[in-house]
Amino acid sequence: MKKKLLKGIILVLSLSILLGSKTYDSDKISYQQLSPEQEHQQISRLVLRLLTQKHYQKREINDSLSYEIFDRYIDRLDHSRIYFHESDIQSFEKYRYQLDDYLKTGDVDAAYTMFNVYQQRLAERLEYVFNRLKTEFDFTIDEYIEFDRETLPWSKTTAELDDIWRKRLKNDALNLKLSGKDWEGITSTLEKRYKRIQTNLSQFQSEDVFQIFMNALSESFDPHTSYFSPKSFDDFKIRMSQAFEGIGARLQTENEFTKVVGIVPGGPADKGKLLLPNDRIIGVAQGHDGELVDVVGWRLDDVVQLIRGKKGTTVQLQILSAEKGANAAPETIAIVRDKVTLEDQSAKSEILEIEHGQKDFKFGVITIPTFYSDFEARRRGEKEYKSTSRDVRKLLDDLKQQLVDGIIIDLRNNGGGFLNEAVELTGLFIEQGPVVQVRDRRGKVNVERDSDRELSYDGPLAVLMNRLSASASEIFSAAIQDYNRGIIIGSQSFGKGTVQNAIDLNRYVKNPSKKLGQLKLTVAKFYRIDGGSTQHVGVIPDISFPSRFNLMEIGENSRDNALLWDEIEPLQYDNLKAVSNVIPQLDRQSNLRLSGNEDFASLKENLAEYKDRREKTRVTLQEDKRKKEREKANKKKDSDSSKDVDSNKDKKKNDLLLNESAHILSDYIIISQN
Repeated sequence: MKKKLLKGIILVLSLSILLGSKTYDSDKISYQQLSPEQEHQQISRLVLRLLTQKHYQKREINDSLSYEIFDRYIDRLDHSRIYFHESDIQSFEKYRYQLDDYLKTGDVDAAYTMFNVYQQRLAERLEYVFNRLKTEFDFTIDEYIEFDRETLPWSKTTAELDDIWRKRLKNDALNLKLSGKDWEGITSTLEKRYKRIQTNLSQFQSEDVFQIFMNALSESFDPHTSYFSPKSFDDFKIRMSQAFEGIGARLQTENEFTKVVGIVPGGPADKGKLLLPNDRIIGVAQGHDGELVDVVGWRLDDVVQLIRGKKGTTVQLQILSAEKGANAAPETIAIVRDKVTLEDQSAKSEILEIEHGQKDFKFGVITIPTFYSDFEARRRGEKEYKSTSRDVRKLLDDLKQQLVDGIIIDLRNNGGGFLNEAVELTGLFIEQGPVVQVRDRRGKVNVERDSDRELSYDGPLAVLMNRLSASASEIFSAAIQDYNRGIIIGSQSFGKGTVQNAIDLNRYVKNPSKKLGQLKLTVAKFYRIDGGSTQHVGVIPDISFPSRFNLMEIGENSRDNALLWDEIEPLQYDNLKAVSNVIPQLDRQSNLRLSGNEDFASLKENLAEYKDRREKTRVTLQEDKRKKEREKANKKKDSDSSKDVDSNKDKKKNDLLLNESAHILSDYIIISQN
């Protein structure tokens, strides 16, 4: 299922009964009619002021901005267009060009008016669900459900919405039936699932609505700018402090699902390679024999509590794999909980030996999961504190002692980290010079340089990256590429080339009566030394290699309203040119070599099939057809997981990209010698 399909509905927080609010009951579906709190007027004006004064992108507060806020807010409430009626949207249109004027005065009433209609429609949908589950579905009817509804028209009648929801329920029921449940088990599971959503409805707070509306505003500047309400910020701090405990995955709620949005380098999920970004968690069980608990419709905090546990214990996750598309069958994986330490995330080296052209080559492979630094140890003055650049320097010294022919730096899945570590790591491979430019909203450019003439390694160098290589990884890779110091191999990187700062709103208010929350906003942008930005485009490899991540909606250019690529004045630096002169020849020789590689042919075949699955947004609701599709998909399951370059467990033996990179570097050495 497409990533956009999963955007929308809100993350539900804890119960709060507002003074003066009115409770609505609709056939026992209760919810609170919500209204702004007293401080929301002050906060909205403050957020608007800070965005216009401090955000990197200078935007006018006008009708154009109001237009975007309106669409973004509606989209956050009902992305899949399964709650609102066409008449609701028409009644909201009077706000489309007025929100900018309202925000200037701190008036957020319009957001609550629209949200209360949303609550009413959600209550109506829940009523329909509980009534419809009283009658069993006919799975012999040849019909389909369309998942990608974001561009479809809004429903004109209740009957149209009923049919959409009938198919949603039927699809859920069919999935459960194919998993072995009878009708009684199906209704029990679905009733529990939607009662969870009913509980969520009763727990909406005024603070939730305000946060959604403020984020519709902030994300109209760029996707990395966001407002945290006081409670959500406290929850965020707790999650961050515990980010390295459990399975090592970052989660968020989208629609009724808990979705994986990131894997912590060095954590249990990262080591197991069974859980990937965009996978959806639908069930959790404790131990190897525990009963799976259906968590669809659960609040994020409740799901997290089920997944967390003591180090060494096992948790089972029932997931819908993102790479298997809309028709994915649930699969259960087991992960042993652990605490992710700095040592787990440290750079590590290994020797890779290959035979190339009747000659043996030996390469040092340095894998860097993240750009880290033991800040506390450094602050205490400890001389041997751990950091990426310090550890890699030691690894290079050791590999040189082993007389390796070249070095391969593996930055695949490295999401970034400390900027200064990216600069210092670059300095290990160049004598000195600029590494990256940072420009703020005023146009002032600060240049981060390597000023140390010490060169740790000057031999043949390759850098591996993929779509999940981001931020600091891109800064290092871009510098190596601009200096022509090494060969960049793999796939286009993520494209995260912006800098964010967090602002405590209480700093701007004298003696606030309560916490006002936090605003995280984009304040600067990274630029390569050749003048081009890493934002949106990322780093394009010298020699490209296919990956399933290229086919997923991963990367900055898949984010709504992401800042675009641009360029500034280049810097003066020593372009070695030795690498760029031979890239075309290396690329030709690699393509020729891979054209006869059976594993590479299988990889391309699997990726083509995966692309077809990803593009499929319609799923049959006929049981016999669904079974046949599942059986066909299961036959390819093993080959899909074993042939993909990014998911191999036995790295040295089966990692096609790593081995081909060694051959490319061997070609480079031979060409250089000649």
